[in-house]
Amino acid sequence: MSQIGVPELLLILLVLVLLFGSKKLPETARALGQSLRLFKKETSKLNEEEEQPAAKAQQQAQALPPGATPSVEERLRALEEENRRLRAAVEASGTTEANKDQRPS
Repeated sequence: MSQIGVPELLLILLVLVLLFGSKKLPETARALGQSLRLFKKETSKLNEEEEQPAAKAQQQAQALPPGATPSVEERLRALEEENRRLRAAVEASGTTEANKDQRPS
C-alpha cells in the first residue's frame, strides 16, 4: 500500500486552495470536521441502540427461574414430534404434490 508523502500533500493542498479559495478553506475544513463528528456520534448511537434490546432480553432471561423457559432439548423434541406427525399425515394421504406431477397420464 502506498503512503502519502510531502509532494502528494502539497498537491492536495494546492487543489483545495484552487477549488475553495484561501478565504473559504478554513470554513470548509471546519464544516467537514463538524460533519465527521456528527456522523461518528450518530453511528455510535445506532450501535448502542442495537445492543440495548439484546442486553435487555439477556437480563430478562437471567432473571427468570431455570424452569420458566423451555430448554433447547425440549424445543427440539417438540419439533421432532411435530415433524413425525406431519410425515405420518402425508403418508396417510397417499400422495403429495410432488408425487402428483410424477404420475403417468
